[in-house]
Amino acid sequence: MQKTSETLRPSMGQVMFDFPRQDAGGGVCTAQAWARVPEALEGHRRDALLAEMKDLLAARNAVLVAHYYVDGAIQDLAWDTGGFVADSLEMARFGKNHKAQTLVVAGVRFMGETAKILSPEKTVLMPDLEATCSLDLGCPAEDFAAFCDAHPDRTVVVYANTSAAVKARADVMVTSSCALAVVHDLHEKGQKILFAPDRHLGRYIQEQTGADMLCWEGHCIVHDEFKASELAALKAKHPKAMVVVHPEATKGVIDLADVVGSTSAMIKAVVEGAAQEYIVATDQGILHRMRQLAPGKRLIEAPTAGTSATCKSCAHCPWMAMNGLVGLRDCLAYKGTDTAQNPFEVFVDQAIGAKAVNCIDRMLRFTAENPEKLARAQHGFVKNIGAA
Repeated sequence: MQKTSETLRPSMGQVMFDFPRQDAGGGVCTAQAWARVPEALEGHRRDALLAEMKDLLAARNAVLVAHYYVDGAIQDLAWDTGGFVADSLEMARFGKNHKAQTLVVAGVRFMGETAKILSPEKTVLMPDLEATCSLDLGCPAEDFAAFCDAHPDRTVVVYANTSAAVKARADVMVTSSCALAVVHDLHEKGQKILFAPDRHLGRYIQEQTGADMLCWEGHCIVHDEFKASELAALKAKHPKAMVVVHPEATKGVIDLADVVGSTSAMIKAVVEGAAQEYIVATDQGILHRMRQLAPGKRLIEAPTAGTSATCKSCAHCPWMAMNGLVGLRDCLAYKGTDTAQNPFEVFVDQAIGAKAVNCIDRMLRFTAENPEKLARAQHGFVKNIGAA
């Protein structure tokens, strides 16, 4: 990734790493990110693949763990076969604790790496190992190490959306479910924070906790596209709708929200909220689970572009979209050879994994031992529904 600019502002150091695949006008759009989107399947072929996948999962002693942002058919397959659909924190917990010797991770590369780091003795497979993340791409390990070296007095906190090598340099990993609680706890202990890679999430955490934070300047190309002006106009058309937003969104969008939280917190808000309409500002893949759990409520996708745009609601990660049923079947059906590395298997360098596991374990211990801190951190931050 090419460093495009570097600036500083009070309490918040910035190193800018922009995703370089821009359109002719200089704007970044998920539709133009490089990704191989699988062929859409319908009818008999789709049903046959689903049946085959169920047999393969059983035969391989494998379990399917999927993120809320992947295709709805894959989410349903996970539930139907004893697997799990969750945000990245719960995916990490589930994969570590499940007895299956093979984990199939439907998500993006850092999720597969996290599963392998936590369960090095298990086989971890993914439908496409090139399914990555703009936050991961925008935080190269060598550059991040130099950033850490320049600020040795700070506790290094990294978001889950980073490579194994970046995690190996961190003191603690966080997800959007626990970031507020973890940073608040560190702040209460007098520690100064170096946070990476999402600038919007970092700013949100800093505002909510008051922590002294120095932030890497990355962003998610999906959440960065939501437009506050368009959201305000949509709110005016739906004045009774509750707005639920992921903290990776921009400040202008977050300021318009009724609920700010992780994917699981957003689902909780829709299921338990009293409103009948919800404007949802995150990857559209989450709508599948929301519709299942709250079938009587109207879900409206938050706008990602202005009035002249050809796509007003195209918030879907191009790399999450690389997860398809054919890829799932192929990763489990692959026989391999003695000389070729399995093109579907996740490998993490042992030395890097041995270092990276410490920051992940620290997060898992904190969340297991401090449920009251998790609830307290969310209370007041997640408006209208209390703890989430």
